Amino acid sequence: MRFVSFEAAGQASYGVWQDESHWLQVPPAFQQKYPDLKAAIAANQLDELAALCSQQAVVIQSSQARLLPVIPQPGKIFCVGLNYKTHVAETKRADSPYPSIFTRFADSLSAHRAPLPRPKETERFDFEGELAVIIGKGGRSISQAEALNHIAGYACFNDATARDWQRHTHQWIPGKNFPLTGPLGPYMATTQEIPDVTQLTLETRLNGEVMQHASLSDLIFTLPVIIEYISAFTPLSAGDVIATGTPGGVGDRREPPLYMQAGDTIEVEISGLGILRNVVVAAE
Repeated sequence: MRFVSFEAAGQASYGVWQDESHWLQVPPAFQQKYPDLKAAIAANQLDELAALCSQQAVVIQSSQARLLPVIPQPGKIFCVGLNYKTHVAETKRADSPYPSIFTRFADSLSAHRAPLPRPKETERFDFEGELAVIIGKGGRSISQAEALNHIAGYACFNDATARDWQRHTHQWIPGKNFPLTGPLGPYMATTQEIPDVTQLTLETRLNGEVMQHASLSDLIFTLPVIIEYISAFTPLSAGDVIATGTPGGVGDRREPPLYMQAGDTIEVEISGLGILRNVVVAAE
């Protein structure tokens, strides 16, 4: 199934994604028990949610609502840097024996079709198409053998980055956390729908021109390795998000460099996970 979070009639809600124009809203009684998608995931209620939506949900037209990040308020957001050989090569960095981990804040997330604000503080606003993992079952010290059982689903992510701020010091966090610069969506597809992410293909397009194209099988650190590593130093919880890294082709490493400008359309498409599309605007 595919699940989506949105705001309708001024109220945050969620439900089942039908297509770009129609979503099935969770019944009120169910939302009273599980106020958001994260709560439904934590209670292992996605099957029940899907069944109820098919029987008694209200159909929401996209013209009547606005999408939210698939998980609007994740407790933790982890991002993996330098996780494709092509990206490591273009950055001219050495291979690492461990995943490079940094964090985002929840207020840096945005949604499919939401304006993507280009921070006025940067001249180097770059794109990074990525696969996002949504944790379904929390835990600490999760083994690689058990890691995939802790995943609820997957979504597209754009780790839009202020490159100059990323490189002010060795810490990348400032360049990765400008408000609303991390679109996540359009929906979460469950692991039942995507049984093997290594068979998926990721493509990022800027104004229709392909910038990045890679197979998810090209990840240097696989999902089990990433989950084992992160859960060794901090507990994971249902609804936590892990962005798994971007392939080569980012604008900062092109000759000449190519950055996102107001008016540009940026798309991240992953087979089976839809198209995450945003138009860049000048931040107020």
